[in-house]
Amino acid sequence: MLTLKGRDFLKFTDLSPAAVLELLHLAQQLKTGQIRPQCNQVLGLLFRKASTRTRVSFTVAMHRLGGQVIDLNPSATQVARGEPIEDTARVLDRYLDVLAIRTFDQGEVETFAHYAKIPVINALTDLEHPCQILADLLTVQETFGTLSSLSMTYLGDGNNVANSLLLGCASVGMDIAVACPQAYRPDPQIVAQAEAIAAGRSRVTVTDDPQAAVQGAHILYTDVWASMGQESQAESRLPIFAPYQINPSLLRQAHDQAIVLHCLPAHREEEITAEVIEGPQSRVWDQAENRLHAQQALLAAVLGLVP
Repeated sequence: MLTLKGRDFLKFTDLSPAAVLELLHLAQQLKTGQIRPQCNQVLGLLFRKASTRTRVSFTVAMHRLGGQVIDLNPSATQVARGEPIEDTARVLDRYLDVLAIRTFDQGEVETFAHYAKIPVINALTDLEHPCQILADLLTVQETFGTLSSLSMTYLGDGNNVANSLLLGCASVGMDIAVACPQAYRPDPQIVAQAEAIAAGRSRVTVTDDPQAAVQGAHILYTDVWASMGQESQAESRLPIFAPYQINPSLLRQAHDQAIVLHCLPAHREEEITAEVIEGPQSRVWDQAENRLHAQQALLAAVLGLVP
């Protein structure tokens, strides 16, 4: 974990496969109370997008580490008046010990990281959601006791979550299939990255056939069909994405011990039915809780609180 001290986490590939597994182990230790690292450092949250799980989980995680949290609401700072990112970054660098940013443009977190010396964490951009995937992998590992010899199928929009899942699953050697309409596929450069990472260890598949994608899968995963900033498209997307809904019929085609994940918030009866999300194969609430433990591990690692 000392190798992560002072490091940024802007995209999932900022972590080596070994570092991912070490973080998941650390998260489990923190969750069970085996270790209790402490600090008096300060986390800043600069969120341009609405948030429930990310905001609360980061806040609680930092408080459990003994640190403090400052909510840098953009509307209440000079960011809203157009202060250049490079200026804001260099000033916040003098005040904070770590900064988590939730925004639209991936370039914004990368610019912050370039001008700030403190660790900068991507708490979501339109390109990636790497913190979510740490929690997802932790949930899978808790359920199956391993990450190897498993297959995950993501159904729906090829969005930031799909992008980071491709990289995360490839990193730990898990098969990953993304099933989505042709016009809504994940970023092709990220698909190519995932294929390169997975080469010889696991399979990466992108398809428009949801029925084929779920056959025998150990994990079915979905997200909303219209992400933040795409609300005007929500209605028009419904008939396009309808075949990708996780419902009892589709779930029966997966492995008989399959689990269901959703990064939330969920639109019941759209991307997932109420019967499935509330059913015995759902691990959605464990997954949501694990945001706290995974991010506490990440904070502890980048702040150098663990050996």
